Amino acid sequence: MAAVADALSTLSFKALDLGLVPTPVLHAACRARVAKRLRTERRGTPQERSERFRALVADLRSGEVATHTAEANEQHYEVPTRFFQAVLGPHLKYSSCYYPPGVETLADAEAAMLGLYGERARLADGQRILELGCGWGSFTLWAAATYPDAEVVALSNSRTQREHIEKQAAERGLANIHVITADIRTFDPADHGEGAPFDRVVSVEMLEHVRNHGAIFERIAGWLADDGLFFTHVFSGRDVCFRYDADDDRDWMARHFFSGGLMPSDDLFLHLQDDLAVVDHWYLGGEHYHRTALAWLANLEEHRAELDRLVGKVQVRRWRAFFAGCAALWGHRDGEDFGVSHYLFRPRR
Repeated sequence: MAAVADALSTLSFKALDLGLVPTPVLHAACRARVAKRLRTERRGTPQERSERFRALVADLRSGEVATHTAEANEQHYEVPTRFFQAVLGPHLKYSSCYYPPGVETLADAEAAMLGLYGERARLADGQRILELGCGWGSFTLWAAATYPDAEVVALSNSRTQREHIEKQAAERGLANIHVITADIRTFDPADHGEGAPFDRVVSVEMLEHVRNHGAIFERIAGWLADDGLFFTHVFSGRDVCFRYDADDDRDWMARHFFSGGLMPSDDLFLHLQDDLAVVDHWYLGGEHYHRTALAWLANLEEHRAELDRLVGKVQVRRWRAFFAGCAALWGHRDGEDFGVSHYLFRPRR
């Protein structure tokens, strides 16, 4: 039976690349895969689930800082910037946006989430701020403009992202930004002329690409001032935590978009407080990411002809499936099972 299932998966993936999967079928298939994943992760008794989680945490603590970083960079961060300019909102925020009452557009939802970061991270003018995994600069550019007397240091593992942010900073007259291209596995700000301490360290949807969070947290604690704070935004499972397996041919998401990735559970970081202590913790339901992913998908369809020319029809079909899969994940049971977790930490001294 396993061989038959593998063959069917291979055929469905080929049909996807050939453009033979209608939109209703794609969305239905994505919803079915999410439901199957949840059944797998929730199997067994509460005690058995607890033991699996404890074993996973122990394994993550003893492993590499991150895996498959080259693949993750190729899958997302070295894709032409124009692709994301067509798909994302005006801030180029490649992470969940926030749709509180009264917010309807992607642009406003991007701004609403950035404002929420400022509030929850307790940002203020004059601070030294380090962003880990800055993407196309949505937070870095926003923070530099909102707090003009702050110094914002941004880490990216992508040359094209750095070039985009530097160009935007120059055009907007933002002289308080320094972008560094480096690998999070070995990154030390001192190696790039940016010695500690920082008043704030911020990370938005980067830690999902990390496996050994304890090792990263130890380093972040060392970069923070004694009264400094670390704020992070991660997507999360309400009560499930699992790895994406790039070596499993049936794990399409891991092979094409999330190699080496992790779905943290909302409580994962509560178990990793050796060097950073939790000051506050928030959870946002999946409806916010669901609406974000649907907006990205609508933008992709609107710019379909241009994007086909830019990255090729097969890649656009895969991105279409990726955004549909994200919408199905965070929209499952009206956002009850997957969402976004925010944490605020202080260093233990």
